[in-house]
Amino acid sequence: MGDSGDELPKGWEKRQSRSTGQVYYLNMYTKESQWEKPTCDASTKDDEKIRCSHLLVKHTGSRRPSSWREETITRSKEEARELVQQYREMIVSEQKTIEELATEFSDCSSAKKKGDLGYFTKGAMQKAFEEAAFQLQVGEISDLVESDSGVHIIKRTG
Repeated sequence: MGDSGDELPKGWEKRQSRSTGQVYYLNMYTKESQWEKPTCDASTKDDEKIRCSHLLVKHTGSRRPSSWREETITRSKEEARELVQQYREMIVSEQKTIEELATEFSDCSSAKKKGDLGYFTKGAMQKAFEEAAFQLQVGEISDLVESDSGVHIIKRTG
């Protein structure tokens, strides 16, 4: 990766899928992966970091329809959206916290950390996720966000 035209944001690695042979990109911090090459956003300084927690519900159209909870995910995208909407309503009505729900129901390995993704900068997450996360104020919960991974709700924590 020596030439500057192939530069990736900090923490990203270029990988090749064993099953398809396609190139994908893996974030070493979050373990999230994506097909699109992450961009180095010149307008963002390395120290512009935010911290978020999220709850992810995967579906059959997800990039990797498998998780720590289920070997093979069989729910449709619509079913995933309905579940996430129910979880969001529980959070907004203060019946449960995103941390409680993520621990039990998130299809992301961050569930073991109550959905906490830690701090990240622009260029570290999938585009739809990043755009939603950076628009949130600390303590705010996003609407449903769809990415290649599935359907998310995001809470900005820092």
